[in-house]
Amino acid sequence: MPRFRFTLEYDGARFAGWQRQGQGERTVQEELERALAELAGGRRVEAMGSGRTDAGVHALAQVASAWLDTALDPATLQRALNAKLPADVAVLAVEQVADDFDARRDALAKLYRYAIWNAPQRSPLRAARAHWVPTGADGRGLDVEAMREAAAQLVGERDFAAFCAAGSSVATTVRRLLRLDVVARARPEGREIEIEAEGAGFLRHMVRNLAGTLVEVGQGRRAAGSMPALLASRDRGAAGPTAPACGLALVAVRYARAGAADSAVESDG
Repeated sequence: MPRFRFTLEYDGARFAGWQRQGQGERTVQEELERALAELAGGRRVEAMGSGRTDAGVHALAQVASAWLDTALDPATLQRALNAKLPADVAVLAVEQVADDFDARRDALAKLYRYAIWNAPQRSPLRAARAHWVPTGADGRGLDVEAMREAAAQLVGERDFAAFCAAGSSVATTVRRLLRLDVVARARPEGREIEIEAEGAGFLRHMVRNLAGTLVEVGQGRRAAGSMPALLASRDRGAAGPTAPACGLALVAVRYARAGAADSAVESDG
């Protein structure tokens, strides 16, 4: 039986996340597995994702792997799946892979992007993809340089307990953040600000908690140089709020193996 790798794009707004919930919740994994099962003559197919994305979080290039009893070539399989999937999820690529390929275990790093709309007025067309942070009463926007200064102090292997969702059950809160960049683009009516986080693994809500904290730095409510003390506190209550899910997207998953889905055409960060 051949093994396949699937690269998917989805709008997370109406999903309860990637992972199957088993409680009647609509998830991306279930939609993909349903479509695969139809192509497998009704037999159950289990798809392993590169990682979880939470409710409302989007993906430009989520990766999944699965065994599938089919004689369809990858291009035909892609077209057949997209004909069966709902409008808010699509398969961007299908590849036949080695029998031991595992989308989660073999992932070396994931890249997440958090989008912010920093402007006096909200933008209805951006609302589903970006978190609106209004400019101050004086018209000043977020201090991007201060956000960059703070972000630089968080890169590396750190204990990110202060940025882990309360109630999470993990063996360790130590993670290695490969980069944390803040990019700003000026528009006539405001600025588009993106926080890009790349790491080998993320804690639940980690990227959204990082984003909420960096926004406070940009607003002048938190000192840019306070990140080491915040990390040392290991106190979730000492960090910023969890930024809304709508602004977060899994952009890419990096693999060492040839043909890996390592560019955009992921635990929720």
